[in-house]
Amino acid sequence: MEWKNWPRIPGPSQLDMIQAGDHGPPVVLIHGVGLRADTWGAQIETLAQDYRVYAFDTPGRGGSAPVGENPTLADYTDRFAEAIATLDEPALVAGHSMGALIVLDLGIRYPALVSGVAALNGVFRRSDAAKKGAQGRAADLTAGKSADLGATLPRWFGDTPTGAYKSAMEACREWLLGAEHTGYAKAYTVFAHADGPPTDDLAAMQCPALILTGEHETGSTPAMSREMARIAPNAECYIMADANHMLPMTHPDETNRVLLDFFARCTG
Repeated sequence: MEWKNWPRIPGPSQLDMIQAGDHGPPVVLIHGVGLRADTWGAQIETLAQDYRVYAFDTPGRGGSAPVGENPTLADYTDRFAEAIATLDEPALVAGHSMGALIVLDLGIRYPALVSGVAALNGVFRRSDAAKKGAQGRAADLTAGKSADLGATLPRWFGDTPTGAYKSAMEACREWLLGAEHTGYAKAYTVFAHADGPPTDDLAAMQCPALILTGEHETGSTPAMSREMARIAPNAECYIMADANHMLPMTHPDETNRVLLDFFARCTG
């Protein structure tokens, strides 16, 4: 697939967005740290056949207004809640990586605004080593250092990517290099210190949830996804075979199928 930069329009809550589709329930898509709404390009085209799709650039990315100093995950979630509240009905929400943390927080704190949440490649109870690595990268970014793409991209795509993995990696490289540094550092700091929803909150979340990750994912592991799905009362888990971190880009057809099946169950 050839990855493109989609045209943006100003959206609610000072968030730029890609909008597609003119009928059906609303779907909100939230990307991961340092990336762009274009991450969801393959999903936008497919979902827009049956849904009204709103793929947002996160605060501090592109034309989306930044968050304040020392933000928390709740600050990011609140901005999306404000945006979803302007829609005419509850939304189906899907988030990738940090976006997964945001959509689960939406499901927990804003249940009236969502009809289902899909959390792709979300972290939950990182190991001490994983915490140390993520927080070290966040500290480097806060100190003004550039992101170490030589380490980041292999974590996402493997050491010798080919085919869909290679084209997705090159698109991510371009987007990461183009990220505004302050916004990237703030978001990564929040992501690095997040450890998934509190267990009691997750256990109380009543909306339908899909917890999805890749078989070979080392950051947002299958064990993490299975545990979240075990705790949340109306959750299901899907582990995508032979997949890593960037499921929407490297496995677009399967990601689309799984999301469409889940969204249909939420609205059917």
